[in-house]
Amino acid sequence: MTERIVFLDRDSIIADIRRPSFAHEWAEYPASSAAEAIGRLKGATIAISNKVPLRAEALAALPGLKMIAVAATGTDIVDLAAARGRGIVVSNIQGYARAAVPEHTFALMLALRRQLLAYRADVEAGMWEKSPRFCLFHHPIRDLHGSRLGLLGYGDLGKQVAHLGRAFGMEVLVHTRTPANDPDVRDVSWDELLETSDVLSLHAPLTDATRNIIGAAELARMKPSAILVNTARGGLVDEAALAGALQRGLIAGAGFDVLSKEPPLPDNPLLRLRLPNFLLTPHSAWASGQAMQGLADQLIDNIEAFAAGQPANRVA
Repeated sequence: MTERIVFLDRDSIIADIRRPSFAHEWAEYPASSAAEAIGRLKGATIAISNKVPLRAEALAALPGLKMIAVAATGTDIVDLAAARGRGIVVSNIQGYARAAVPEHTFALMLALRRQLLAYRADVEAGMWEKSPRFCLFHHPIRDLHGSRLGLLGYGDLGKQVAHLGRAFGMEVLVHTRTPANDPDVRDVSWDELLETSDVLSLHAPLTDATRNIIGAAELARMKPSAILVNTARGGLVDEAALAGALQRGLIAGAGFDVLSKEPPLPDNPLLRLRLPNFLLTPHSAWASGQAMQGLADQLIDNIEAFAAGQPANRVA
């Protein structure tokens, strides 16, 4: 049987995507809405989606669908229970950004701890030329070396961030649902992680238990000199509470690559912040050229494994 493969949002990945090695038909669209997905998947046996939702009602309308290849790690776009009920295999991409996301995490950390935005603004304003000394150092600079890196979550990306942290000479603290059992890090309670970290970096999935796990009360308990970094999921943090904490100086800074709604709504309070101690990037931590090519290669690997009767990276 010739498989019919439909990629619903091809423009979500900038990479060379090889065609599967087995007999197939291939169709792709630059982008698709949820409403367009059903029509475009009619007759498809394999669907590829990065961010196009495939809910229960869509799956019910696609009796020929046998596999959903998610072109990302997160699978919240798919109703996994409905897929299981219909015998649809769902595979995701794993480990492709284990260099990209940790590097971006440290880019945010370094920019904030070394006050790069503030000093760049000073230079652009002509303050260096007017300085009575050879340098400017009126914004406090803090080294990563010797500081405490607190990690919420210790999956693949958390472990890579811990590895980089140790290379910088940081003490790494970890809080997870189950002990890390890693001699190079220290398992601590949520209270200790929150109250003693110099840099608190989030690497947990978004669940009912973790939604808004950082709110006004938690921000007030952090060290005034601490920074908060989130390259995981936007919903982990109460965004209005964070904006207020930064404006009142409750914490030293924050670097975010994710928001609760993406693309963000115009009234998101973090979009309006114009502070030298806040960095916001547009969910781009994962998107290095190398990471996207690795994602594309693994995507086709998953599809070929399914066609061979040995599904890989299966989540449903």
